[in-house]
Amino acid sequence: MPDVYLRVFNDPSHKLVAICDSALIGRTFREGKVKLDVKVEFYRGSLTSVDKAMEALQSADIGNLVGDVSVGAAIDRGLVDPAAIIKVNGVPHVQIVKM
Repeated sequence: MPDVYLRVFNDPSHKLVAICDSALIGRTFREGKVKLDVKVEFYRGSLTSVDKAMEALQSADIGNLVGDVSVGAAIDRGLVDPAAIIKVNGVPHVQIVKM
């Protein structure tokens, strides 16, 4: 399975995990009025395995995922409800908030 970018943001009360397919970093997708900007400044952390990224997502309070590989792996592991996914120009994107 291809590697993904994983970036973890921690503050005293929350852990945000951003994961995106490596091929999508720095790209922008548009569909109608919707724009999905896969910003290097936000998503590029460590290039890592999908398994390690999913481990980080399991302990996150907030997740932000982009791409077939990243979103698909989260669905396969039961971390994302497929009904919550949006697609922008065919690229899947999902945000998760644990309450």
